[in-house]
Order: sequence, then C-alpha cells, then structure tokens
Amino acid sequence: MPGVITVGLDGTDHSLAAADWAAAEAARRGMALRLVHAWVWQPLDMVVAGDPDVQQRWAAGVLGDAENRVTTAFPGVAVTTELLPAEPVPALLAEAAKADLLVLGSRGHGAVVGYLLGSVALKVLRQAVRPVVLVRSPRRDEPRPVAGEIVVGVQEVDETGGPVLEFAFAAAAARDARVRVVRAWSVPPVFAWSPGSMYLADEAGGLEPLARKRLTEALRPWREKYPQVDVVEHVEIGSAAEVLLSNSPGAALMVVGRRLPGAHDLRRIGSVTHAALHHALCPVAVVPHL
Repeated sequence: MPGVITVGLDGTDHSLAAADWAAAEAARRGMALRLVHAWVWQPLDMVVAGDPDVQQRWAAGVLGDAENRVTTAFPGVAVTTELLPAEPVPALLAEAAKADLLVLGSRGHGAVVGYLLGSVALKVLRQAVRPVVLVRSPRRDEPRPVAGEIVVGVQEVDETGGPVLEFAFAAAAARDARVRVVRAWSVPPVFAWSPGSMYLADEAGGLEPLARKRLTEALRPWREKYPQVDVVEHVEIGSAAEVLLSNSPGAALMVVGRRLPGAHDLRRIGSVTHAALHHALCPVAVVPHL
C-alpha cells in the first residue's frame, strides 16, 4: 500500500531504533520513509557547542547517520530527509498530520520501569490526529524478536473502535502475523444495570459470554476484509491494562487507542494506553479514534 512513514529523530539510540523499526515497516508495506529532525538554534544548548554552525552540522549529521543506516539495511526503501526549522512539538505534529504514520523513539528500561516518555513524545501523543508508534532501544539482555503476534486492546466494540482494529489487522497482514484481540470485562455497578442490559446478558448466558459475543460481532467486518489474518479472541475479567499486558509477551507490536478530545475535553492518553506505553516491551502504536 502506498504512503509515507515519518520518523522524528533526536540523535539518541532510541530514535535510531525508531528509524530501524520504521524502515522495516516501510519495506513490508511498500511505503516511503521520511526522516526529520526539528532544529532551531539554541544559544544555551548544553548538548552541542553554542555556535549555530556547529549545531546545524550536528543536526544535519543526525539525519545523515540515520539515512545511511536505513538505506544500508533496506536498500529498496525510498528515503528522504529534512531538517525542520521549528520547535520539535509543532514540527512533529505538522509532520504527523501529513504522514500515514509517525514513529518516535522512547527511552526504555525494561518491564518494571518501562518507557520514560519525554515531554516532546508525550505532547505529540496527546495532540496527534494520526497514529503514532513509540519504539524504544532494548537493553542488551532483552530478547529482540523479529516476529510475533500483533496484540490489540479493544474496549470500544462499537464502530468508534474501528480505526484501532483497522491498524492492527493491516499491520498483521503486512507481517503475515496473527492478531490477538484482547478485551477485559468487569461486573458493572448496580446503577449501570437496566432491564435491557439484564435481558441481553441473560440471553447470552452471562456477562462473559455477552462480552465475547460483542467482540466477535465487532471483529466480523475486519475478518472479512483481511481473511488471510489469523485471529485469536481473548476475553477476560479484570483490569484492562493488566489483561492487555499479560497477553503481550513475545508480541511484535501492541496497538491501543486514544480517544480524540471533544470541544471541552482535556487531551488525555488514557490509563490503558498509559500503562502500555510504560510497561510493554514491544513497540506500541497509539491510534486516535472518535
């Protein structure tokens, strides 16, 4: 499928890991790869020398090093680079709006500490209207699986969850991988019950069978669109974040949703997505939806 995957680089190992992941994904999907680095002169920059020419050469080197790395590993991928004369957050948000997918690096320290989301990544995630993937550079003692399931967390079983499932199934199809769709359920509070909901639960044989039935119905259009993708449906009682993470070992990618804010809503990531970003060992795709 045609399209563009954009990588935001900052000169760290984590952003290089993001470039590696994005290049592999571009090769699988037949997409172009765009490498960008947002740079404006910072007179008090403590990372590189304060001279603007030196800073600009360093910024250009960030792009050049990443370009050489991905073109060597994936010579068939069309790669372009651009030095963006803007602050990182607005620059990356503008890039995200134009790309099919934005990929960023994130500092990671394993399953316990998990991701350390920088302020730039966090602000971009909260405001982006297109999917964003966070990739961290694994520690030396961590396994680096090249294959595995696409694990997707689905709480919204109506059509609002469609973009999340669409992304997961497309990613699985590109990898010839299986999709594991995870949905957690819990006993609703008494005030949430109604005669209609009681009837549906009774007709389905209980709350868990009802949750399974609703998930199966939500997946039907995606099974039809991607008949080549093997699907596992996992429904379990418990915390949504815990159930999702317990199904993630060995996953190649975790896909979660983020509800787009309404006119008066705050820009929030959500507790399940927050947990996935901080504790999943694999790359995490955050897909906005209504």
